[in-house]
This record gives sequence, C-alpha cells and structure tokens, in this order.
Amino acid sequence: MADTALQLGIVGAYMLVALAVGVVAYRLTDRSAEDYYLASRTLGTVVLLFTTFATLLSAFTFFGGPNLAFSAGPEWILVMGLMDGVIFAVLWYVLGYKQWLVGKRHGYVTLGEMLGDRFGSTGLRVLVAGVSLVWLFPYVMLQQKGAGQAIVGLTGGAVPFWVGAGGITLFMILYVAVSGMRGVAWTDTLQGIFMLSLVWVAVAWVLSAVGGAGAATAAVGETQPEFLSLGGGLYTRQYVVSTAVSIAFGVTMFPQINQRFFAAGSKKVLKRTFALWPVLVLLLFVPAFMLGTWAAGLGVTVPQGSNVVPALLSEYTPAWFAALVIAGAMAAMMSSSDSMLLSGSSYLTRDLYRPLKRTLGTADTDADRESLVARAGVVAFASLSFVASLYSPGTLVQIGDTAFSGFAQLTLPVALALYWQGTTRYGMYAGVVGSQLFYVAHVFPIVATVGGLLGVSVSLPAAYLGWTPGVVGILLGALLTVGVSLATSPAPTEDRSAYDVTGAEAD
Repeated sequence: MADTALQLGIVGAYMLVALAVGVVAYRLTDRSAEDYYLASRTLGTVVLLFTTFATLLSAFTFFGGPNLAFSAGPEWILVMGLMDGVIFAVLWYVLGYKQWLVGKRHGYVTLGEMLGDRFGSTGLRVLVAGVSLVWLFPYVMLQQKGAGQAIVGLTGGAVPFWVGAGGITLFMILYVAVSGMRGVAWTDTLQGIFMLSLVWVAVAWVLSAVGGAGAATAAVGETQPEFLSLGGGLYTRQYVVSTAVSIAFGVTMFPQINQRFFAAGSKKVLKRTFALWPVLVLLLFVPAFMLGTWAAGLGVTVPQGSNVVPALLSEYTPAWFAALVIAGAMAAMMSSSDSMLLSGSSYLTRDLYRPLKRTLGTADTDADRESLVARAGVVAFASLSFVASLYSPGTLVQIGDTAFSGFAQLTLPVALALYWQGTTRYGMYAGVVGSQLFYVAHVFPIVATVGGLLGVSVSLPAAYLGWTPGVVGILLGALLTVGVSLATSPAPTEDRSAYDVTGAEAD
C-alpha cells in the first residue's frame, strides 16, 4: 500500500509541475489565434525539435513498441528507429519547409486553410479537416488506453484502468484550456529531455541488475533465438517497409505535427531540426525497444492487459524509480494528447465552425464565441475518446497503426498540391476521397456489410503481395490526384500561384 501511494504521488507531482508550466505560459500568451496555436511562429531549434519529439512520444512509443519487441523481437527498431526517422526527416524537408514558406507568406494556421485558399474551395477545407479529426480520434484514445494500462501495471491492479484513463483525460482537458502552443512547446521540451534521460537510466539499471548487455542478450538467445536473426516471422520486407512508410507519411499529416511546420522561427531552425531528428529518434527507440526484447529473454511475466516496460521495471528497479519512469511515460502521453487537442480545436473552429457560420450568413468572427466552441469541442472529443478507450479491443500497436495509415493517405495529394501547379480541385477531391474510401473499406468491414445486405459475399485482401492496404492506398491517392487533375480544368476560383514561394523570401 505504501509503494502504491508513493508511486501515485510521484505521478501526480509530475503532472502538477507540467500544469504549472502551462499556467506560466498562459500568462505570457496573447489572445491572438496565431500566438495561441503557433506561438507566433517563433519556436527555436531546441524547442521545435523537442516539442515535435515529445508530441510523438506516445503510448505507441513507450508501451506498444516494446510490447511488440517482447512478442516478436527487436527488428521493430528498423521500422521506427531507423527507416521511419529518416523518411520523416526527408518529408520534413520536402513538405515541411515548403509549407512553412507558404504559411509565413499567407498567415495560415491549419492545413485546411492552406489547401482551401489554393483551390478556392470551402468544401476541400472542410473535407481535410474532417478526415483529420476522424483519424485523430483513435490516436487520442490510444493515449488514454496507454495511461490506463500504465497505472494498472504500476500499481499491480490496485488502481483500475478507468481511473488512469480518466485521470489523463481530465488533465489534458484542463491543460489545453489554460495553455496554448507556447505552454505545450515548453512542457514538451522538458518532458522530452526528462523521458530520454530516464529511458537510458532504466536501461543502465536493468542491465546492471542482470549482469550487463551481454548477459541479457545471451538470455534472449537461449529462450528466443529467433529474435537475434533478421527477417522471417512477422518482419517480412514488405511489412517493414509498409509500416515505416505508413508511419512516416502519417506523422507528416498529423495535425499536431503538421502545424509545427508553420511554427518555426526561421529557415535555419527548420533545417537544423530535421537534420537532428533521426539522431534523436534513434536515441529513444533503441533503448526503449531493447528493454522489451531483453524482458522476453529474462522471462518477465506481463499481467493480462498490462505492458512489458512497467513489469520489467517493477522486477529490476526500486518502486520509486519505476514510478518515475511511468510518470515520464505519462508525461509523454500527455504531451501528445494536449498537442492533439490543441490542433484539433484549431481545425474545428477555423475549418468547420467558420465555414458553417458563413453558410448560415453570419461570417463575422467572434473571438469569444470561437473560444467557447473550441473548448466545448475539446471536452466532447476527449470525453468520447475516453469512453471508446474503455471498450476498444485493439492493442496499442493496432490502434496506432490504424491512425497512422489513415493520415498517411493525405500526404501525396498535399505534396502534389504544394509542388505541381497542374493539380486541380477535382484532382484533390479524387485523391483524398478515393484513398480514404479504399483504406477505410479495409480497416472497417463496410464493404462486407453492404455486400451482405445485398446478398453478395464480398471480401477484400488483407495485403497485396505482402504490401499493406495503407501503402496501396497512398499510391492510389497519388494516381487519382494526377489522373483526375490531368482530365479536368482548374476551377475559376483556384489560385495556381498561391504556393509560388522561394527560400529567398524567408532570408
């Protein structure tokens, strides 16, 4: 009982520190949308690097990945630690830099604004925002599910799942209500550095307890020899490449990441940040996933519904240190959740609420009313995802992968819009809608259900020559965007020169 109280006290204290930072940032934040959502586009290299890093440090990273390494081996490092880090850095340069230039010229806050203005289409703006919010839902749910499992594992079941999931839900609602991008970025930087340090200390502590890395790896070779060989089992070439591409492309379109492309203070900040990104990713993913791998060799028992990292730390480190690591992991989940809700609120108010007001003939912008709508949307969104987390049957990896691939369908149509003036409004509609329908039909049994109602047996392949539907959908989206753009003329309201920007403008 004393250990449980100590553990919960450490987690609670850390959350209060994070909240205090958010309150300070709130007092320094003006009430403009640009400052609240983008910190007035002033983020420097260290803050931009770590706020992006910490925003991606989620339940998927700290619990889902090590769980997969525990069950299938450490080759997941190739997916998340190496390939995904490099691919995302390239996309950051190719898409993020161009998007930053465009956003700086026109003052865009959301991806929907940027695309809606270029193609003169409120409908496209609403479509992109709607698709983004749909796929944001399972990823917010992922954080809540991870938090609930973390608390269960930390306390040995003394605190039930719903308390952990509900606690992080209440905290992130409160945090988003009092803090904007500035507060999120500051806490992200502290949380990212703190979590990175703790993971390496955890590795050192566990390895010292078992006789070093050689002994831990030898134990894996004795109990799970297939873990020490490349290829085979789950990790086919198609699986590795498909997963790495889906995750990197999906991350690029995550609202909370995509908006950070607008928030950099300068061209130099962007270039330094994406150059450092792969290094930072490796520094986290290698130790985190190796902890899961070594746990398999050490025979660690993982309770039903729990995760391997808390179980491993509970066995080989003191209770206070295990609680500290879980506090850091909870902080990582919170840094993902608050960023998601902050970005989601901007999509809701600027890309859905404003067009609705114009449709109703009330296009005036009432800042107080928009603020109320944003906060109400955050409460509703977070509450619904919390309820869904209580009943979701999927694992953390399955939930995360579903959301990543959903966002990934947007990447190539957006890239074509940024770089090819021949892209038309109808090409964008075809690429976005076509790829989404294709992917959704594979993720959810819609086609089979409709076929059943019509008395027809319909089934879709789970893979195409080993390639996942997510990757096939990405290619389909590009083909539809190009094909329909070539076959259609630009709409009269399109501005084909909107993205004609160069780096010289930013000097």
